[in-house]
Amino acid sequence: MATRNEIEAWLGKAALGDRAAFDALYLATSAKLFGICLRVLDNRAEAEEVLQDIYVRIWNHAGRYQVNGLSPMTWLITIARNAAIDRLRRRRAARAGESDGTDMAEAQADPAPGPEARVIAASEGARLDDCFDELDSGHAEAVRGAYLDGESYVELAERFDVPLNTMRTWLRRSLLKLRECLSR
Repeated sequence: MATRNEIEAWLGKAALGDRAAFDALYLATSAKLFGICLRVLDNRAEAEEVLQDIYVRIWNHAGRYQVNGLSPMTWLITIARNAAIDRLRRRRAARAGESDGTDMAEAQADPAPGPEARVIAASEGARLDDCFDELDSGHAEAVRGAYLDGESYVELAERFDVPLNTMRTWLRRSLLKLRECLSR
């Protein structure tokens, strides 16, 4: 596993156009980012496409990363999660506009995660589940909805029948508790 300093150095060098540093960054981080995309999208082919888009973004915007004491993986994970959620929302919007409701290629594709995704999920799933158990059940469900299922804050506020700012507070505090738990 790469250290924070190594990832920050690779990002800095990638910002200057160093392809070897970018390759090292990809090798060290792609499995985790792919797992995030696969978890959000639940479709291996789409997750692979989004992963490719993510690394194009990282290559083009590596200079935007700022060393600020936070983990560079947090920056990379945020890019991956946002890209996967954007793809999920586009997929939902496209399905809402379909007349027959199915795409033949998608209907025949195997949606089951591959072995790599299962290994990633198994290694981190139990630890994350333990941390989610420390949250209030409603807050945990809201976090899952927002960050894993792609629901908007407005949708969550309506579902939980709370004001939008209350939902934002729930999510922020819950994420802080999760980060604290995962750093132990």
